[in-house]
Amino acid sequence: MEVLKVSSQSQPKSVAGALAAVLREKSSAEIQAVGAGAVNQAVKAIAIARGFVAPNGIDIVVVPAFSEITIEGEGRTAIKFIVEPR
Repeated sequence: MEVLKVSSQSQPKSVAGALAAVLREKSSAEIQAVGAGAVNQAVKAIAIARGFVAPNGIDIVVVPAFSEITIEGEGRTAIKFIVEPR
């Protein structure tokens, strides 16, 4: 599964393009975001990506979940979005 990491500085349209490319290959993707700003950008990217792949007849399913990750040796809680074509 492809893992896309999103920060509060990420451009939603760029993340959406990467996500759409993964989905077009009939593969699922995981988007990881730490912090409110990053989660906001991730949700925007998912909405934009849906618009990119819908004309190709691809509908998506998104499953949000918590994930424990390590950043610079410190444990953090991230929100992960598992995105799959339906």
